[in-house]
Amino acid sequence: MTRRLDFYFDCSSPWTYLAFHAVQPLAAELAATVDWKPILVGGVFNAVNQTVYDSRSKPNPLKQGYMLKDLAAWAKLYGLAIKFPPTVFPVNSVKCMRGAFVALDEGKLVPYATAAFEAYWGADRDLSKEDVLADIAARAGIERQRFFAGIETDGCKARLRANTDELIGRGGFGSPTLFVGEQMFFGNDRLALVRAALEALPDPQKP
Repeated sequence: MTRRLDFYFDCSSPWTYLAFHAVQPLAAELAATVDWKPILVGGVFNAVNQTVYDSRSKPNPLKQGYMLKDLAAWAKLYGLAIKFPPTVFPVNSVKCMRGAFVALDEGKLVPYATAAFEAYWGADRDLSKEDVLADIAARAGIERQRFFAGIETDGCKARLRANTDELIGRGGFGSPTLFVGEQMFFGNDRLALVRAALEALPDPQKP
């Protein structure tokens, strides 16, 4: 039996950047396969979690200050550089997340998503801009023309909608959302529970 983990994600989320980084060594240690599931988190919010927009329009300064401190602490723990984008937040990540399927089909999802996360959460680069997307694709080893043609195909658009609807159908409400079987875990700070759920499954490395 193979240990499997579904990872629903949108590169516009800082907590997802953290979890994306941390889940990879966890999966490798426990011999678990990660099924990467690109989504459009704005579509999830619009459908089932519109209170996010209220908190953005009227942020609680105490919670906001704590969140920034928390982000910095988690990033330091993981050895990541992260800063809240001072100019573009929230970002339109539609084309970036369509591009994740181009990367997925070429076996380059991890380097592509890594480049996207670092562009936005490390360098404050706008993921909706063509030059930024071109740089991200290049860093992942994806040919520019193939990338831009791919993100405009009906196939990529449909797959992004399908994953987003799938997450909503499974009870998800944001990014990152992880599943071990039908057990759902939301957020970077639930990885200890993800570990426990994976460890409860048979170890595929043992006879």
